[in-house]
Amino acid sequence: MRIGILGTGTVGRTLAAKLADTGHEVVIGTRDVEKTLGNNETDAMGNPPFRNWHAQHVGVKLGTFAEAASFGEVLINATSGSASLVALRAAGEENIDGKILMDISNPLDFSRGMPPSLTVCNTDSLAEQIQRVYSGVKVVKTLNTVTARLMVEPRQLADGDHHVFVSGNDAAARAQVAGYLKDWFGWREVIDLGDITTARGVEMYLPLWLRLWGATQTPVLNIKVVQ
Repeated sequence: MRIGILGTGTVGRTLAAKLADTGHEVVIGTRDVEKTLGNNETDAMGNPPFRNWHAQHVGVKLGTFAEAASFGEVLINATSGSASLVALRAAGEENIDGKILMDISNPLDFSRGMPPSLTVCNTDSLAEQIQRVYSGVKVVKTLNTVTARLMVEPRQLADGDHHVFVSGNDAAARAQVAGYLKDWFGWREVIDLGDITTARGVEMYLPLWLRLWGATQTPVLNIKVVQ
């Protein structure tokens, strides 16, 4: 499948590498290709410059947001929450209309340091904002409740015996994404929460997730729903 990923950070790279390694065609999008390739600095998480990573993953093509969006049959928003709407605007509505957009971003505000607060919560969510602006896109919120390593390798924790969620207005799109999570990454447990308003809950989980990371000293943790 042709997959367009928006965002060249840790999450975008992790997903792109996994998908390319399993036979998918992947274009990862950035705002400025020359700037991204010319950057020599490590990022805030200590990751090496993108060009170092790209040299080890030659099967992943780099393009603009618009090029990645135009290429992908399915799109993944792996940008930071504060940049998501800007990135989608750059991607171009004509390139994303009618497609499934797996939104894995989080509306985190780091302006006052750590831990971050949320830019939107309670009565709205970032996923809903994206859906309102791009009504023709099939937005499905997913994977934002786990660290990048678990997104693509869920069995490294409790042999995969934990849960991930999907939220979105299009029931068929939610079902398709649930299938992608299982087929692409090996997720065993996917809970369909319902329409896009349920994304509020998974986005508001992030403050707790960050504090669990602090308490356990590992980001490799997740929710298991027991009934």
